[in-house]
Amino acid sequence: MKAIQIHSHGNIDVLKINQLDEPKCSNDKILVHVKACALNHLDIWVREGLPGLPINLPLIMGSDASGTIVEVGSKIKNFNSGDNVVVQPGTFNLTSESVKNNKENYSSSYGILGETSNGTQSEYILLNKENVHKMPPHLSFIEASSMQLVFMTSYQMIVERAKLLKDEIILIYGATSGVGSAAIQIAKEIGSTVISTVGTTEKIDHAYEMGSDYVYIHDDKLLLNIKQLVGKKGVDVVFEHVGSDTWDTSMKTLAKGGRIVTCGSTTGSTVNIDLRFLFMKQQTIMGSTMANISSFNSVMDKINNKKYKPFIDKVFMFDDVKKAHLRMENRNHYGKIVLVPNK
Repeated sequence: MKAIQIHSHGNIDVLKINQLDEPKCSNDKILVHVKACALNHLDIWVREGLPGLPINLPLIMGSDASGTIVEVGSKIKNFNSGDNVVVQPGTFNLTSESVKNNKENYSSSYGILGETSNGTQSEYILLNKENVHKMPPHLSFIEASSMQLVFMTSYQMIVERAKLLKDEIILIYGATSGVGSAAIQIAKEIGSTVISTVGTTEKIDHAYEMGSDYVYIHDDKLLLNIKQLVGKKGVDVVFEHVGSDTWDTSMKTLAKGGRIVTCGSTTGSTVNIDLRFLFMKQQTIMGSTMANISSFNSVMDKINNKKYKPFIDKVFMFDDVKKAHLRMENRNHYGKIVLVPNK
């Protein structure tokens, strides 16, 4: 079978299309024939190497996927050969206390397919039952492959961590990114007012299509534009995944009692905080990583009920994975980039 692997960290040249043996299904696993898999910023970070996080190499890339079950282990119930499924990308030890308390993503055993273990960007993948979920019937394989990681991450941030309320104002950076596009839809379904940012004028329409109420170019006028819109009240929630480049704007636009929730630091992880403003305004800063299974199931219910929709940018064959990485790195995408095995 074909698989996208890295044997070392670096630029796009470390991406290899290798021929590997098809995995054998054991009695406690599910074997899936992959039809499509999404590209995430996590793929870029893993390829380049994550400081402080050793990654076992070689590694099959990818966290999201959709496909068809070809074999089910004898110990597995509720799944059958021929079922169309999507992949839940979080991995964990079922015996962990955090897992028993329904906080899977708090477990010290928690990992992500395509980061801490072999991922989804191969023609066949062998999975635990916890990583398999029935595919929404109204979606294509390409659409279904694009939603899991970004929606579960955004849902955990907005609903479970920041607890965004109807009629509150949320600022969402990067409306055309995966998590940004997902966050807009989640916030609008709650009934909040969404301010989002984009890097170029060409991306404004996409942000409005996702549901944004106000869209601003991310330039040196961004802070002024937001302050002119919200006035002295400020923004109730800031959805952060950019890092040092946006942090000052995040803090300066945050309302009294406001919450910043962050899941990433694309532009740098070191930021400054003036504690006087933090405690005087009774603000909260919180981190968030992936989601628990309860949040994942809630996301899948929303997708099944057509509350959240996919947003596909472009589809690449496995052999063109380098082009796909470049498109994401250069921020040319409008929504999700998807990879499919070569025909």
